[in-house]
Amino acid sequence: MPSPAVHVSCAVEDGVAHVRLARPDKLNALTLPILDELVATARRLRRDRHLRAVVLSGEGDAFCAGLDFGSVMRHPVGIARAFVPRPWRGTNTFQEACWAWRRLPVPVVAAVHGHCLGGGLQIALAADFRIATPDSSWSVLEGKWGIVPDMSGIASLSQLVGIDTAKRLTMTAEVVSGKQALDLGLVSELDGDPVAAAHELAARLVQRSPDQLAATKRLFDSTWSASPRRTFARERVEQAFLLGARNTKVAREAALARVAPVFGPRGR
Repeated sequence: MPSPAVHVSCAVEDGVAHVRLARPDKLNALTLPILDELVATARRLRRDRHLRAVVLSGEGDAFCAGLDFGSVMRHPVGIARAFVPRPWRGTNTFQEACWAWRRLPVPVVAAVHGHCLGGGLQIALAADFRIATPDSSWSVLEGKWGIVPDMSGIASLSQLVGIDTAKRLTMTAEVVSGKQALDLGLVSELDGDPVAAAHELAARLVQRSPDQLAATKRLFDSTWSASPRRTFARERVEQAFLLGARNTKVAREAALARVAPVFGPRGR
């Protein structure tokens, strides 16, 4: 049996899960157990077909200050185990702690304040949307330690910014503000209360069919750099399912009647 979560909390209300990094005394710096907790939490949420959206945030003064090297480096055997990829997923524990949020068939919104550095930045980039305070601090901090981002950050950066910007941020490890991160394309929008703004966005999203949201996320994430031919094929597959889905009928009838739709569980 997995050990109970200690530094990752998860509360679900009205179909929206609020997942919090809960190690505020260490600015939510990541340890090996926290990585395991993130993976386990995401997988548990993925099995919930009533789930509609996820908000990711950090308790205390920061979203996440990155990897806690002091803690992690004391466990070389644990590092070795976490570094080995799972053949059926193609990710190791470091990568899956971030990419598991991409695998969720619901929209994920990261609410960022304070530090968003290194591994923390890579978790935020794995969300579908990022709402940040203007004065939050963002950095691909791995360059400071002579390493590269290896928690799925390369894939996320390549989708969000140009290659020259991705290289510069990774090579220099420069720290940018939330406002600068917005200008660069790392951040979706700015807000003085990103958690409240994230929940407002989630509330808008849950007004749409959960099957349509899942299909949209799958389509963009699986075809962003694909050929038009492959993209067209994926469009047809997703649309064929949606045309016969119960929630599509609910959305259509509610739109015609001009009433709020009442959706059932996600189809897949």
